[in-house]
Amino acid sequence: MQNVKTGVDERIEVLFRKAAPTDVPEARYPGFKPGTTVLPKGYVHRKGALPLPCEILFERDVAVTLRDGTIIFTDVFRPVGGTHLPAIIAWSPYGKEGGLTLLDDFPFRAGVSKNAVSELQKWEGPDPAYWCYHGYAVVNPDARGAFGSNGDIHFWGSQEGRDGYDVIEWVAAREWSNGKVGLSGNSWLAIAQWFIAAERPPHLAAIAPWEGWFDAYREDVSRGGVQDFGFCERIVSKMRGRNRVEDVPAMIQKYPLVNVYWEDKIAKLENIGIPAYVVASWTGMMHVRGTLDSFQRIPSKEKWLRVHNTQEWPDYYDPKYAEDLRRFFDRYLKGIENGWENTARVRLSVLDPGGVDEINRPENEFPLARTVYKSLYLDGRSGTLSSKPVTDETLVRYAADDGKGKAAFTIRFDGDTELTGYMKLRLWVETAGSNDMDLFVKVQKLSKGGKVLSSPVIIPANPVARTMVNLLWSFGMKKLSFLFFTGPSGRLRVSHRALDAARSTPSQPYLTHRAEEFLSSGQIVPVEIGIWPVGMHWHAGEQLRLMIAGYNLTPIPMAGIKPPKLRNKGEHIIHAGGKYDSHLLVPVISKGAPSGGG
Repeated sequence: MQNVKTGVDERIEVLFRKAAPTDVPEARYPGFKPGTTVLPKGYVHRKGALPLPCEILFERDVAVTLRDGTIIFTDVFRPVGGTHLPAIIAWSPYGKEGGLTLLDDFPFRAGVSKNAVSELQKWEGPDPAYWCYHGYAVVNPDARGAFGSNGDIHFWGSQEGRDGYDVIEWVAAREWSNGKVGLSGNSWLAIAQWFIAAERPPHLAAIAPWEGWFDAYREDVSRGGVQDFGFCERIVSKMRGRNRVEDVPAMIQKYPLVNVYWEDKIAKLENIGIPAYVVASWTGMMHVRGTLDSFQRIPSKEKWLRVHNTQEWPDYYDPKYAEDLRRFFDRYLKGIENGWENTARVRLSVLDPGGVDEINRPENEFPLARTVYKSLYLDGRSGTLSSKPVTDETLVRYAADDGKGKAAFTIRFDGDTELTGYMKLRLWVETAGSNDMDLFVKVQKLSKGGKVLSSPVIIPANPVARTMVNLLWSFGMKKLSFLFFTGPSGRLRVSHRALDAARSTPSQPYLTHRAEEFLSSGQIVPVEIGIWPVGMHWHAGEQLRLMIAGYNLTPIPMAGIKPPKLRNKGEHIIHAGGKYDSHLLVPVISKGAPSGGG
C-alpha cells in the first residue's frame, strides 16, 4: 500500500478474524431464501408492530455482482405496481431485516414505540412501510461478507465506498427505477454514506446521514490518541458471515499511529457535492463531533444541518422528522418543487438541563458566525474558573491510576448565558511516575446549589415508566446513564499532543497522531484538548464545572464493553496561573457573561 500523501510505500498487513456463525438463534438470520412475496395492506410483521398501509412487493436475497466479481445479496421493498420509483439504500453489514440488533434489545425500545414502525426495517434503517406508501423503493443490502453475501466484511474505507457505488448503479438500472438513488440511516448506515458518496456514483442524487463520523481513528478507536476499542470489539465480535471480518481492534493495537491504513478510514469529504441533509445531536454517545465536522467540510452548495436534543433512534423514527426527510428526498429524488430549498440551512437545539430545551432554532451556518470565544482561566488555589488571567502560579495534583483521582474547577454565571459550538481546553501538564498521560475532561452544568443537571435523551412512551426513570435517576442510578446527557467531553494522550498547524483552529485542535513524544521527569508541556461541541443554556446563578481526570469520565453505558487501555501511573500535575495560561475556551452566544468566581 502506498501513502498517497507522502508517496512512501507502507507495508501494512490488514488483519482479519473469523466471522461469527449465522446458523445460531442470536444471529437472527432467516436463511438464504430468494423469492418474491406480496405483503398485503394491513400485514403485521410482528405482534404490536405498525400494520402496512399499502401492498408491498418484497424481493428477498436478490443477487448483485460487484466490480471484482463478488456477489452480495439484497432485499428490495417496493409498492405493488410502482414504476419509475426512486430508491433509498440502507447500507450496513448488520442484517437485511432486523439483524444483529433490534429496538427490543434496548430498554424502552430506545424511545421508539413498537407501533411506530413495521419491524421490516433493518437496524437503524428506513421503514419500508412508510417509504413504500409514499412511492419509494427501500433497498437493504447485506454488505460484502455479511450473512449470505460473499467475501470478507470490511469496516468502512474505500472498499465499502466502491461496493456502495456498484449497488447504487445496479439499483438505478432496474426496470422499476427512475434512476435516482438516495442513502439513509444512522450510525454505521450514516458513516457508510460518507465513504460511498465520496466515490461519486453517477446515480446517487442525495444523502441523509443521521449521526455518523467520517474518521475511524480519531472518532472511534483512538480518540485523542487513547486506544479505546471496546465498542468496536463488541461490533466485530457480533459480525455474522461465512468468511472473515476485518479486525479493527487488532489493527489499532498493531498500528497505533496514523498510517496509510487509517488514512483509508477517513472519507474524502471534499468529493461530496450532492445535496445532503445531515442530522446530529449534542447528546450522542459517539457521533457528535464527526457529524458536525462532516457537515462543515463537504463542499456541497445544497446542504442542511439539524441538531436535535435526543438520541438518534427516537429522532430518526419520529413521524415529524420522517416527513421532514421525505420533503428532502421528494425534492431531490422525485424532482418535486416543494420549497425544500427554503428550509433553514441550520436548525439547532439548545439544551437547558433542568429547564426547557430550545428546538429547531433556525440559523444560517455552523459554527455560528456571531460566536464570541471567551477564555476561562484555571485557578488552582480556589478550584475555580476566572474570566480574567490568574496572576499566581499554582498546581493541582491527583492520583493518575486509581480510577478516582480528578480535579474540578467551577464558575458561576451572573446572567443567562448560551454556549453553543466547540470548546477547547488548554493545559500545562506534568507527570510524576510515568512518561505519558491520558487525560479525560468533561464540562457539566450545575444548579445554583451545585447539583449536576442532566437532559433526558430517551423518554419512555409509558408515563409510569417515565416517572420511575426520572425518580431512579434522581437517586443516582448510573445504570440509567444512557437515558441522560450530563455534558460534553474530550480526551488526550499527551504523547500524541502534536498539532497539524494547517488543520487546527483556535477552537478545534487537529492532532497529527504521526509520532509519540514522551515526557521526561519534571517536563511541563502545553496541550490542547478538543471538547465535543455542545449547545447549552445556563441561567443566572447556575454553574459550569470543568472536570479533569485520569480515567474515562464518559464511558459508553453498555454491558461488557472494556474500558480504554491507559498509560497512567503515579500523579498528574496541572500548572495554572502566571506564565501557565491553562484555560477553557468557550463559545459564548448569549449576552450573559461569566463572573470571576466559583
